[in-house]
Amino acid sequence: MTRFDKPALPGPALFSAQPGAADPAEMTAAGHRIAHVLVRGPRAAADQELVERVLHLADEDGLGTIAELWLHAPADSIAGALWRLYLLRTWVHRQPDVAAREFAAGKAFAPVDEVLAGVVDPPGPDEVIALVDTVVRGIVAADFDVTLDRASAFARIVAVGRAQLDTGDPHSAAKLVDTSLALRRAAELERSGKLH
Repeated sequence: MTRFDKPALPGPALFSAQPGAADPAEMTAAGHRIAHVLVRGPRAAADQELVERVLHLADEDGLGTIAELWLHAPADSIAGALWRLYLLRTWVHRQPDVAAREFAAGKAFAPVDEVLAGVVDPPGPDEVIALVDTVVRGIVAADFDVTLDRASAFARIVAVGRAQLDTGDPHSAAKLVDTSLALRRAAELERSGKLH
């Protein structure tokens, strides 16, 4: 019988040398840092450099590259709120006619949200795109809670409209309601100084 040697376990150098995706923890931390700097503004030269790199990346590759860092962020965080804003904006830009139709159908059932969302009457695709872009542009501002409230109201109205139009997918309306609630909760946390 030949001698059996216990195989050697690979050391940390082997794993760090493997090609592949970046460390998920590092990606999450980077996403939270970027979100924080975008919303709170740069406080140091390094933050300003980060903002410049982020804006350059967004111009070159699109906001989606940055938003992917926020994908798994909890809803009650700045990064999670930005992810939901990004999803709303992306959907509206891809399907402005649908967004306008669902918003128009839902606004009669949510008049308070309609006022808060701030869409002109009647909303067409261009008006809905303008609303969402205005909301998203308000990210780097002292009134981030208002941005979140407006986005929440918009999502709720569209969800109600989607349900009224009976698109055949009740889960999509329910997901929009969840998005609306998450954004509203984030706005409450922002007002109380607890959104991080």
